Amino acid sequence: MQPKTYIAHFDLDSFFYSVEVLNNPELAGKAVIVGGSRERGVVTTCSYEARKFGVHSAMPMKKAVQLCPHAILVRGSHGQYGKFSKWVTNIIASKAPKFQKASIDEFYLDLTGMDKFFDPFQWTIELRQRIIAETKLPISFGLASNKLVAKIATDEAKPNGYLFIQHGKEKDFLAPLPVKKIPGVGEHTLSVLNGMGIELIGDILRLPKDELESRLGKWGLDLWDKAQGLHYGSVSEWREAKSISTENTFETNTNDVGFLLCELVRMTEKVAFELRQDEKLTGCIAVKIRYPNFETTSKQTTINYTFRDDELIPVAKELFHQLYKKGKPVRLLGVRLTDFTNVTMQGNLFDDVSRKPNLYKAIDNIKLTYGKDYLAKARSIK
Repeated sequence: MQPKTYIAHFDLDSFFYSVEVLNNPELAGKAVIVGGSRERGVVTTCSYEARKFGVHSAMPMKKAVQLCPHAILVRGSHGQYGKFSKWVTNIIASKAPKFQKASIDEFYLDLTGMDKFFDPFQWTIELRQRIIAETKLPISFGLASNKLVAKIATDEAKPNGYLFIQHGKEKDFLAPLPVKKIPGVGEHTLSVLNGMGIELIGDILRLPKDELESRLGKWGLDLWDKAQGLHYGSVSEWREAKSISTENTFETNTNDVGFLLCELVRMTEKVAFELRQDEKLTGCIAVKIRYPNFETTSKQTTINYTFRDDELIPVAKELFHQLYKKGKPVRLLGVRLTDFTNVTMQGNLFDDVSRKPNLYKAIDNIKLTYGKDYLAKARSIK
């Protein structure tokens, strides 16, 4: 007999705002919007007080300010977010038998089999209490038989709460909820479903399955399963890559700074490309220099999470200038990226993100098709 499946979904509530409150307690209980510039930025997150006015994440800042003109605008403490995310990750990793870090503030835990030894619900409550006690961050969780129901349960438990959907109760839990609660139901799908008379998740099951398929294709069949609380996605065990790096030992030692900087740009492009292929962002970059006598020096610095060459290259060059002993020949040059998080953090969250990711996607597609060296920045060519 197969053991019952227990999946917990943890989500840090209004994560960026919560971190800002820890840094500045005067923001607590106020309408706060964390995001980019007033004119071109987007909302990263906001307090529940701002949400009452219709503000939500991914909304243009300009519109958010119109909806909530009295809100306090916060640019964001970039480096702090990675620090707190890692803190929570380490707590979960120390306790959970298997977990998946879905984003900087979201986690799935597979607790299947634990019911032989512990009450999974009580165990999850205690883990949540430990996270709150140590980090002072509010966090919600949903516990259910699969990832889908657990995630929806977390949304219903917010803010700063928890909810256990017992086995066999999935359909009853989902039925009265708005259909937009199902992950993947966007504005277009919602409009189609509303046109079919579907407002609640339970309404889906009152329609013939083939009608959903004819109107929505395979997504209609998937929607039918989800409305019944069925989901078969597994928790992918999370393993953090430690670093992405590249080094070049020159055939001839050189003190040509122009050549060295060109090589540095080329290598930074290379590791940034690998970073994007792994769908990661980096929060730390290091440069290494080795001289002919094998004296080796390196220097690193934390940065705003990014996957962009144009943000990494200037930092790499600055580190080089801080390290390099003027006039001394160089035997080896290296670049290393560490402190990763998932690309779902969306690059630099606080600027207009509509164009650059598409540009990098196009560049990467060309490199994947024709080779990594097919495109290169002019400054990497000596």
